[in-house]
Amino acid sequence: MKRLSLPISALKPAYDVVVIGSGYGGSITASRMARAGKKVCLFERGREILPGEYPNEFKESSAETQIDTPKLQLGKKTGMFDVRVNPDITVIKGCGLGGGSLINANVGLEPEENVFADPCWPAALRDDAVTLQKAFSTVHDMLRTTTLPVTASPLPAKTLSLKTAAEKTGLGDHWKLAPIYVNFDINGPNHVGVEQQPCNGCGDCCSGCNYSAKNTLIMNYLPDAANHGAEIYTQVNVRYVEKLDDQWKVHYNLLTTGQEKLDAPTSFILAEVVVLAGGTLGSTEILLRSKQNGLPSSDLTGAHFTGNGDFLAFAYNSDVRANAIGMGKKLPDANDPVGPGMSSVIDLRDPTDSRQGMLIADGAAPGMLAKVFYGMVSLASKLEGVPTHTDLGGWVKKRKRELDTGLRGPYHGSANHTLVYLCMSNDDGNGKMALEDDRIRVVWPDAGKQPIYGKVNDQLLALTKTLGGVYTKNPAWTKLFSSSLVSVHPLGGCIMGEDASMGVVNDKGQVFTGTTGNAVYPGLYISDGAIIPRPLSVNPSLTISALAERSCIYMARERGWSFNYDFAATP
Repeated sequence: MKRLSLPISALKPAYDVVVIGSGYGGSITASRMARAGKKVCLFERGREILPGEYPNEFKESSAETQIDTPKLQLGKKTGMFDVRVNPDITVIKGCGLGGGSLINANVGLEPEENVFADPCWPAALRDDAVTLQKAFSTVHDMLRTTTLPVTASPLPAKTLSLKTAAEKTGLGDHWKLAPIYVNFDINGPNHVGVEQQPCNGCGDCCSGCNYSAKNTLIMNYLPDAANHGAEIYTQVNVRYVEKLDDQWKVHYNLLTTGQEKLDAPTSFILAEVVVLAGGTLGSTEILLRSKQNGLPSSDLTGAHFTGNGDFLAFAYNSDVRANAIGMGKKLPDANDPVGPGMSSVIDLRDPTDSRQGMLIADGAAPGMLAKVFYGMVSLASKLEGVPTHTDLGGWVKKRKRELDTGLRGPYHGSANHTLVYLCMSNDDGNGKMALEDDRIRVVWPDAGKQPIYGKVNDQLLALTKTLGGVYTKNPAWTKLFSSSLVSVHPLGGCIMGEDASMGVVNDKGQVFTGTTGNAVYPGLYISDGAIIPRPLSVNPSLTISALAERSCIYMARERGWSFNYDFAATP
């Protein structure tokens, strides 16, 4: 597969549009503005990593992990797994060309209609349902959303395990296959000219797809941007933006080894339009630092952080086989596939109350962490697990499975009978981000003690009882760690609002010029999860993408630019 990024020596001093970040919002903006014939530059902090180069064993994963805590930073700053540790919540995000799409579970679910009826969204968005729905449809077309083929034989064990639990708890009508960005049929060039292969069910979606089957952004929007002339540069860390008459000055430094000091002297380029798309933490950090360097913005910058109600738990050592550990270096078994990272959900969202309900999905642990995963969950089950078998016969079976894992490894016994629950719900969205020692930090006292997590906990326990497993919460969500949360779906920080007293950007993502009023910087946008003002109760990638597509429509319209959505695949 041809690399999309260019050597930094090709960088020009000025562009029409500079996009900062290559997640869903950034990739979409680069594609659409390049299609409009504009001179586009996209900066990505991480490296370009192609299928075949993703880590599939623990040693490789360690080298690709960067950890940022309040006291220290570990690992190279371009590591693909970006772990931000805070006392109240730990955030895991992707770092690399394609952003979070490299390591997410590729689920494309739309929020319930009542989510967008919430008055926290600007009226201009709530009243623009036609454009928004067009944007959702466009994203589905580009990301090729589909479901695990119902003709697949056999269905993955984890898929069947969640289905069994749903049926036994009377929730069978709420179970369904999840819409996902995965290729199951193309073996050759796709709609933008990138060679793909059908999914082989390896289960390693969340550590990078080495088989070119997952529809990450390097399979669609990014090559489409490059096909239309966008210039892509990696290992570029943008520090802040500065207003300069009718242009923007984008200050950056290079991370060519991944170890450089982020506070090194900056270089800069100029742009007519700048789009911050560095993710919830990244864009908020850049805007806060820009504010420190003299760019006025709303007092709400950094406020209303939400973890999207994320909750992780396990049905450990259950009586029903789950096969929920990715294959890593092992060859996938066509007769016993792990399946995509997420393949089915129990949809318990409430169509009458968008602040209630939850979504429960089956998950797969990456194969590169097979032994670590089993050790972690096994230990957590012994410390705070809730057994659902109290009879001697059940205990004996469980003990035999644990011995089997000990003798034969994590693809057998109790590890092979552990179902991973990935849940999204509704938290209060009252987290706060701020710069401390020039690094973004999240403060959210007692975030994990909100009532919603007790409700989620009870529902997952009920499901685990039907499987005969040991209900085991995320090890971080324990008394030992003060009920700390883990989120892979951070949102907020630069939320939409009617004006600067209610948000940081307007409905199109344009940044407000001060602390009051609705005046905006015409050429400064934010296009990622940072602008979403509330939890969605679903994986947010599809919503982020739709909002980005909508923003591009208005960005072009207001400037007299135009673009089309035709596919003319170029290898």
